[in-house]
Amino acid sequence: MKRRAFLGQASCASLSSIPVLNTLLNLKLANHAAAQDLLPGTTDRKALVCVFLNGGNDSYNMLVPSAGAEYTAYANARSNLALASGALLPLNQLPPASGGDGRSYGLHPSLVNTAHLFNGTGPFATSGRRAALVANVGTLIQPTTLAQYLSGNVPLPKALFSHSDQIEQWQTSLPQGGAQLTGWAGRAADIMHSAANQQQVSMNFSLGGNSIFQVGNQTEQLVVSANGALSFTNSAVGAANLLALKNRGLTSAIGQTYANAMDDAFARLTKGSAAAQDFFQTAFNAQTLTPTVEGMFPAGNFVARNLRAVLKTILARQALGLRRQTFFVSYGGWDHHGELLTTQAAMLSYLDAALGGFQRALDTLGLANDVVTFTASDFGRTLRSNGRGTDHAWGGNSLIFGGPVRSGRIHGSYPVFNQSGPDQFGPVDVGYGGRLLPTTSVDSYFASLLRWFGVSETNLPYVLPNLPNFTGSPALNLLT
Repeated sequence: MKRRAFLGQASCASLSSIPVLNTLLNLKLANHAAAQDLLPGTTDRKALVCVFLNGGNDSYNMLVPSAGAEYTAYANARSNLALASGALLPLNQLPPASGGDGRSYGLHPSLVNTAHLFNGTGPFATSGRRAALVANVGTLIQPTTLAQYLSGNVPLPKALFSHSDQIEQWQTSLPQGGAQLTGWAGRAADIMHSAANQQQVSMNFSLGGNSIFQVGNQTEQLVVSANGALSFTNSAVGAANLLALKNRGLTSAIGQTYANAMDDAFARLTKGSAAAQDFFQTAFNAQTLTPTVEGMFPAGNFVARNLRAVLKTILARQALGLRRQTFFVSYGGWDHHGELLTTQAAMLSYLDAALGGFQRALDTLGLANDVVTFTASDFGRTLRSNGRGTDHAWGGNSLIFGGPVRSGRIHGSYPVFNQSGPDQFGPVDVGYGGRLLPTTSVDSYFASLLRWFGVSETNLPYVLPNLPNFTGSPALNLLT
């Protein structure tokens, strides 16, 4: 069974009828450990923020080759879905001597903030470059060539092109599956918690509900909301409110001592979990943002609201006793089989506003060098149009932001588009109209993040079990 952690609110007549799952998933919250000193004598604090684009973002209309024959090949592959070259936002990539790949790219016209972050212009002219992209990244068990894929002589991720399976694999970095799955952020937390320094909250915070991403072998996530904790007290509004009445009754029930050993253990553990949420809420409420910083988060944008909560939780890290934090933010609706151009444009604009505001706030508060934000998605999408949209594919492109990012670069290997047959659009196209074989594995992507985060080379194989398979492959160097 996949484990989850979250403080549920159950309506019940007796303690034994409270849904067991919600509390079992919180058994460890009351005894979570703080992140241990990673480098003796230092006091550095770091956070990783994952923004997961559920549904499979069409990222080959997010990052586009913008000049000459490469743009023509892109336009031919995408046909009616191709973006006009003049509409693309130019990327001023660093020269090859500084790590650029020497090719010309543009971003989707909705990604105005992202282009400024990449180029170090506009609102980010003073702070400098703060963004890069990772090209054609996806789930792999080991390095795989097109010939090996076509021959079937290499192990492949299970259920390729399936939403649920690929979401799971991006979050676990275990594309072969496992008897009991854990997430790579959860496994990282396993080795960063110190059993000698008990704290009340996990270092892993989810603002996207329950996910496998932050569940380890000894670690659970703490699911919170844009307003803070999910607790009995935090949701009780008004004496006559039915939810408040129910929660007061539940609080009374878990405060009792029971003769039945299971009921008594259940009550104590649920009470401890509720205390952890209340402890978090106190630290969260103590963080106030200036009107200037508040104004950086666009009103009515739920991704921005969640990233605002991420910011407040980062500001609370000392009060929470944490030197390392991970965050999970989810934004769904990217499964654009139809109406790709209009719908994706609006969604990318919405996402870009939230990410841009978050990065501006981090810079303003002096936190830019402590936080790395990155995107992930189920998979890329077919290059070929299905008439109105695109279908499930494999490799795709991701965004990465932050002060430590080696910005102004396209990391990895962006595909070459050249149609060589009715269904073949380049040397890494596995067929079906442009399903691209990843040239960078998620393990390489995540390993670069984790090295910066403080996971040692010795411990990386515990967090990313397939990483040793890629020893001979070029390593990504995303962060300084």
